Amino acid sequence: MQLIIGKGFSLTLKEDGARGLAKGWAPTFIGYSMQGLCKFGFYEMFKIFYSDMLGEENTYLWRTSLYLAASASAEFFADIALAPMEACKVRIQTCPGYANNLRQCAPKMFAEEGVWAFYKGVVPLWMRQIPYTMMKFACFERTVELLYKHVVPKPRADCTKAEQLIVTFTAGYIAGVFCAIVSHPADSVVSVLNKESGSTAVQVLKKLGPKGVWKGLVARIIMIGTLTALQWFIYDSVKVYFRLPRPPPPEMPESLKKKLGLTE
Repeated sequence: MQLIIGKGFSLTLKEDGARGLAKGWAPTFIGYSMQGLCKFGFYEMFKIFYSDMLGEENTYLWRTSLYLAASASAEFFADIALAPMEACKVRIQTCPGYANNLRQCAPKMFAEEGVWAFYKGVVPLWMRQIPYTMMKFACFERTVELLYKHVVPKPRADCTKAEQLIVTFTAGYIAGVFCAIVSHPADSVVSVLNKESGSTAVQVLKKLGPKGVWKGLVARIIMIGTLTALQWFIYDSVKVYFRLPRPPPPEMPESLKKKLGLTE
């Protein structure tokens, strides 16, 4: 795997020089910034919305399903914001000579294919990102819960802010590993789809085959694990800095404890 990653860096440097490593940085930065804002913002909104629908007791009992539903709903809208920039990024990075930057790429794509050029990859993007985000949020939430319950030697309330952020980073990295595995096949399809005009997701999937869709998984795990950990760390740090609400891991409501006979 190290040989494959090293070969990729060497080939990029040979073909495009050091600038090649930063190729497509603008649509990547803009697209994923927009997606991130929508993803985390809508997640908090949908989590509250679905929790109010379920009620306190069912929210606790069905919390994993709640995380999955809220994150899937959030990602649906976040990908609509991401799709145009993702299409430009892939076209810049994988089609030599097509365009050098976003200012050249976006107008050219629009002139050749219209608005569809920016959204033809949105369905496979949903296929990639929705399972990814469902795993990202649900796995993170449950991992934080388990870390405080079984690993951290004291209650969350007794931990310093720095200790809490370490738990956040650790849970984020663990979640990122699972995210990479779940979303990798669809990511492979999206990359080829945006590179080859006129192809469909089904055609690309048949072309890649079972082995091709998993190519580059280890490199993606390293990248996504680190990226996801940093995303959660930054998100939680912003909450700490601005003194925004940071609810502790969920606990069983007293009313449910009484129903289950867990209190005297």
